[in-house]
Amino acid sequence: MAANKRQLAKNSSPNKKDKAVAVVPKYEDEHFVDSKKPVWNYSLFTDEDITNFRNGTFYNGYEKFGSHYRVVLNTPGFYFAVWAPNASRVSVLGNFNGWKNRLHPLFVRLDKSGIWEGFIPHFKKGDAYKYYIKGFKGAETKKADPYGQFSELRPATASLSWTSEHKWKDAAWMRKRKKHNSLKAPWSVYEVHMGSWMRPVKTDEESFNSYVQLKEHLVPYVKKMGFTHVELMPVMEFPFDGSWGYQGTGYFAATSRFGTPDDFRDLVDAFHQEDIGVILDWVPSHFPYDAHGLFMFDGTHTYEYGDMQKGYHPDWNSYIFNYERGEVRSFLISSARFWLDQFHVDGLRVDAVNSVLRLDYSRKEGQWKPNKFGGNGNLEAIEFIKQFNETVYRDFPDVQTIAEEASDWPKISKPTTEGGLGFGMKWMMGWMHDTLDYFKMDPIMRQFQQDKFSFSMMYYYDENFMLPFSHDEVVHGKSPMVYKMPGDEWQKFANLRLLYTYMFTHPGAKLLFMGNEFAQTTEWNYKTELEWPLLKFDCHQQMQDCVIDLNQLYRKEPALYELQFDPKGFQWVDLDHRPESVIVYMRKGKKKKDNILVILNMTPVVRRDWVVKVKGKASWTEIFNSDAEKYWGAGKVFNPSPEIKLVDKKRQIYEIKVHLPALGGVIFR
Repeated sequence: MAANKRQLAKNSSPNKKDKAVAVVPKYEDEHFVDSKKPVWNYSLFTDEDITNFRNGTFYNGYEKFGSHYRVVLNTPGFYFAVWAPNASRVSVLGNFNGWKNRLHPLFVRLDKSGIWEGFIPHFKKGDAYKYYIKGFKGAETKKADPYGQFSELRPATASLSWTSEHKWKDAAWMRKRKKHNSLKAPWSVYEVHMGSWMRPVKTDEESFNSYVQLKEHLVPYVKKMGFTHVELMPVMEFPFDGSWGYQGTGYFAATSRFGTPDDFRDLVDAFHQEDIGVILDWVPSHFPYDAHGLFMFDGTHTYEYGDMQKGYHPDWNSYIFNYERGEVRSFLISSARFWLDQFHVDGLRVDAVNSVLRLDYSRKEGQWKPNKFGGNGNLEAIEFIKQFNETVYRDFPDVQTIAEEASDWPKISKPTTEGGLGFGMKWMMGWMHDTLDYFKMDPIMRQFQQDKFSFSMMYYYDENFMLPFSHDEVVHGKSPMVYKMPGDEWQKFANLRLLYTYMFTHPGAKLLFMGNEFAQTTEWNYKTELEWPLLKFDCHQQMQDCVIDLNQLYRKEPALYELQFDPKGFQWVDLDHRPESVIVYMRKGKKKKDNILVILNMTPVVRRDWVVKVKGKASWTEIFNSDAEKYWGAGKVFNPSPEIKLVDKKRQIYEIKVHLPALGGVIFR
């Protein structure tokens, strides 16, 4: 597993729990808890914590920053801590004090850490609050808690105090997930936007299934479909539905659109109890300029770069984290660890990695400044990515990090000890674009573009790739998957089944966006649910059946996953029939008896008695046929007993005579 090769990051153990009730900091006037004041002088931070926070190695910030329930001097309440280095005054305001900003001021530490803190007795779980900050040049802001673990339902923007009472029931999964999440295990991922997968009232844009309802409906559906993992588009709190979650304001808060943080824990727990891994989209690349969020947090550029040639994303109208600041790196890596630690998630898919790495991303000449070596790499961002991966794999060796990265940046998924960035996998965007370009063609033209089809294997082993047909491919006029395919209705569905047969037998992990599995006929719209009524029609129901069987085949056949990132796991058998557009390859397991043969007929022409020559096998059985009647295929061309003849005894070459269905893929074991 790639995680075993990750270089260990050097820092204090983030899992170490504080034994003392409180560590009293050095203050100018007050050294002890004063029970007569509305905010008590109280701290959770040690000197080591402060040093690590400044150095970017304080990875358990969620245990001390934000709001935390405590009992001090036999008095229950909540402790608050916030980083506002340019502030001259910080206070907590909320519904508990009539939103008055002078009643509950926090204390600033004298160690120049920029941390403001204090304990408010009798503050209750679920109370709404914000920080009032008088900051740079007297600027006044009211900010949600950057480390807050729960938020009001939008359009309200305050943080809510929270303490988890969830009792985990996934011990069996946690014990065995190292094997399940290994790069040598099958990875078939179902990508889900929770707000639009299914709605209780289809016509009501404001009506969502809760985490509890998703547990009831989504978990058994993913189990039925046979996916090994579910990937949830950003669950971290975000203000605007139309951003799909990629413009986030709550890096530690599961969105309140669907319920409480413990409701979300229960959803993850339910997936695990059905042996389904959970991946979360995570966005450490940029954040929006909403007034209650991170932007200009204490009146100046606190979390973002001050230089807008580095700090502003022109494409997304959002702001870029200042990876040079240790405090920002501590914030981001604490966020990543929070979901892995507190929510037991099995992986993080990191959004827009290319935009993090490159100073010239989406910028024209003159709009960016080269690094000190004259290059376009953001040096501190590159180190941040490495530090993030090293920390994750050190503390959670049985999870995976996955990069959404579309450029030719080398060694994205190679260990940092080998000069890589340390991700476990990378989305194979080049394969996705080339494959869709090929399948969109009129089949008669595919003979002239076979190199586009086969090119992926020229560079496949440069990275550990995941093959994605994601949400981005079915929006903004790109059309749904089935309507990308050429031909009449039958041919469109046949082409799509053929495409999925190719995808599930190509080396690498797999990802399908929701709706793709039953050939949704409209583009994805975050305002409405999927077109579930389509399943009343055979063509859609049986497309779903086809994906179920492909998932089962992928999970059942070791040749399809054991060596999916190893050159020994794949072999071209026949690329020499361009005019007929018949392509043959073999997938190999650790044992020769597990090898399987894949034959794809890319044209709407039935080809009988097609001859394929293979080495060392005297018996082959058809185990999958994408043209089967049960998948809405013609069901007239199949191979119950292929004719096999030894043609070269010395080299052990056998000749197999098979029948190939039109626009069909057949798989033999």
